[in-house]
Amino acid sequence: MSPHPRPPGDEDDDDRPPPGVPASAVATGAGLGLPRVPEGYRSGFACFVGRPNAGKSTLTNALVGQKVAITSSRPQTTRHTVRGILHRPSAQLVLVDTPGLHRPRTLLGQRLNDLVLATLAEVDVVGFCLPADQAVGPGDRWIAEQLLPLAQGRRGTPLVAVVTKTDLVPRDRLAKHLVEVADLGPWADVVPVSATAGQQVDVVEDVLLGHLPEGPPMYPDGELTDEPEAVMVAELVREAALEGVRDELPHSLAVVVEEMGPRPAADGGERADGMLDVHVQLFVERDSQKGIVIGKGGSRLREVGTHARAGIEALLGVPVFLDLRVKVAKDWQRDPRKLARLGF
Repeated sequence: MSPHPRPPGDEDDDDRPPPGVPASAVATGAGLGLPRVPEGYRSGFACFVGRPNAGKSTLTNALVGQKVAITSSRPQTTRHTVRGILHRPSAQLVLVDTPGLHRPRTLLGQRLNDLVLATLAEVDVVGFCLPADQAVGPGDRWIAEQLLPLAQGRRGTPLVAVVTKTDLVPRDRLAKHLVEVADLGPWADVVPVSATAGQQVDVVEDVLLGHLPEGPPMYPDGELTDEPEAVMVAELVREAALEGVRDELPHSLAVVVEEMGPRPAADGGERADGMLDVHVQLFVERDSQKGIVIGKGGSRLREVGTHARAGIEALLGVPVFLDLRVKVAKDWQRDPRKLARLGF
């Protein structure tokens, strides 16, 4: 309902239902060819925030029930907001996974932080992820300070503390950790969860849904993400490239899909199997990093291609010819023009 109701007879034409359609049907969708929305239906956005490698992407995937965000043991894996969509009979929850908040040391780091803070201002509930296997530290306290203004005011955003990776610690240590987390801020709820072990994922879901406002669904039933396919393909390649590499490389690696389209048959016509040509560029900052990604005789790049291709084919549902090339873009994390070229 509008905070400033208008007197009867002062409605705009757009506010009135079509002729012959009851006013109640505008809210429910009945008689308009739209899916009927049950009374009390809730919908809205929830954002996960936390330090790098706090388990945000893994929890997002567990809640959605399908992989929509890449995961890695390396910090700062997520570099843009990823939306995963939960569909329930009485609610729709759009989960926004964000890059890890941190004290930035590069222009890329600052832009990622700006992206997170802008996202926080637009969601209905915020989930602050804190890993149970790591002590509450200065980084967590700094993030808690950034979140406090959101909870203030008459229409403050609910803040939920989500203690992740609970399967990695014994119960007595978890209990102490929960007390420390509870003391960090004015949390509406504190929920322990293990996304990998499937423990309390349903509880996190119920808590987040309970903080959503009433409203109709925003996405069609069955849609699990609104990420463009090219972006998801690039992320799958980056995920494969991040595994088993040196600590400095994750921050210096960027991936861009240059071209994606049907692979022609030998006679120039369409292939019966629908195979796609996917051409991908991997960018690093130094020649030494290029050697790390390619490996001796190209062995590492072939391994990356094999792992990435499996994920891409599962995503797209067709066979893929994957072409990977590695280029050096010197100090791209600090160069505004190169950041723009790479989509940041």
